[in-house]
Amino acid sequence: MAEALLQIEGLCRYFDVSKPWLNRVLEREERQFLTAVKDVNFEIRRGETFALVGESGSGKSTIAKMVVGLLAASEGRILFDGQEMSGTSGAAMRTLRRRFQMIFQDPFASLNPRWRVGDIIAEPIHTFGLLKGAAIRTRVGELLDTVGLSAADAEKFPHEFSGGQRQRIAIARALSSNPEFIVCDEPTSALDVSVQAQILNLMRDLQDEMGLTYLFISHDLSVVRHMANRIGVLYLGRLVEVAEGKTLFRAPEHPYTRMLLDAVPDLALSGRRRKPVEGEIPNPIDPPPGCPFHPRCPLVMDRCKRETPREVPTATGFAACFALEQETAA
Repeated sequence: MAEALLQIEGLCRYFDVSKPWLNRVLEREERQFLTAVKDVNFEIRRGETFALVGESGSGKSTIAKMVVGLLAASEGRILFDGQEMSGTSGAAMRTLRRRFQMIFQDPFASLNPRWRVGDIIAEPIHTFGLLKGAAIRTRVGELLDTVGLSAADAEKFPHEFSGGQRQRIAIARALSSNPEFIVCDEPTSALDVSVQAQILNLMRDLQDEMGLTYLFISHDLSVVRHMANRIGVLYLGRLVEVAEGKTLFRAPEHPYTRMLLDAVPDLALSGRRRKPVEGEIPNPIDPPPGCPFHPRCPLVMDRCKRETPREVPTATGFAACFALEQETAA
């Protein structure tokens, strides 16, 4: 088994969504906090793709931003190659930061419209001082060729490209610092289906060629099935199940995971009975007590309304569910 490149331990993130101080005094209200991520634990091994899935508002993008340092963690630890990121700064953080990059969701918003493509791709090279002079232009041309574009495209502006081509430029920019680890925050959700397939195949080819490790964020289970070695399922900021990709799709353990898979259209016309997703994610400012999924769970028990379930080991990971605890005990 490959060693862990990224380790997440007890990760939490709270956002202060209170009204201004004077309003709170006049209306006699307390401060309010939104719990975006709560006590999340997982690890990503070298060379694998670990996917996080869940409905909108489950905390996927918040975790992605904390991993790359765009958001600070309220609690918990993030370790990259054994080095804790929260206490790292200065030259040590600069060296560490070169080793991981991020591909953002919207290719129309993540590229500076006033910069030429060559300057966009070369920015990490300049920032980390990897190359100088003519070698930078040569490297930019190589990266454009790698992602299926032409070296001549370096002189163009982002508005001259389609959405899929812009995402290829974003991938080239992420690769320009020679990273080991890339966070992919729904990199194909803004693209047409045919273009999605091209970008996903490109990312898999690059992973095989360069030995990259991916944290892949998505709400599209068909994309995750194509990309991920292991999958983590998020619900209301909590990780409710982690399993290998094939195992999770074949035999999901948590009721929420089953609900998500039942919502996928049955294109094979297998005739398997499916149950649509019921209810909505509760308000994260005022989450339900106990298990956060209990208002929507078909297996709910009295215990679920009072206690938060622990992580129960499964064949290829874990799941947090009291019903699973009972099955294991039996």
